[in-house]
Amino acid sequence: MGYILLVLILIIAILLGAVILVQNPKGTGLASGFESAGKIGGVQRTTDFLEKSTWYLTVALFVLCIGATGAFSSGSVSTGGFEEDEFIAPAATEAPAPMEQAAPAE
Repeated sequence: MGYILLVLILIIAILLGAVILVQNPKGTGLASGFESAGKIGGVQRTTDFLEKSTWYLTVALFVLCIGATGAFSSGSVSTGGFEEDEFIAPAATEAPAPMEQAAPAE
């Protein structure tokens, strides 16, 4: 289930990027090609569509990210395959043997 959400997140992120790149903050982005239709309201409809689709895709991306977080967390913290006891250093029970010094060769 989580991987399906990840694929949907990727698709929505690509669509959101494309919709944002098509827009122009001055209102001359995609709508500039419809200047003649602007007299009958075509520009406004294109701008409204792009703005609404940006908001819908943003909300969908947010919801899917929250859902993916819930899908991948199982409620317990993973230790990465290590047990707690492996992190504790073993207690020294014997003193290390002294090292013998070799006599210098003449």
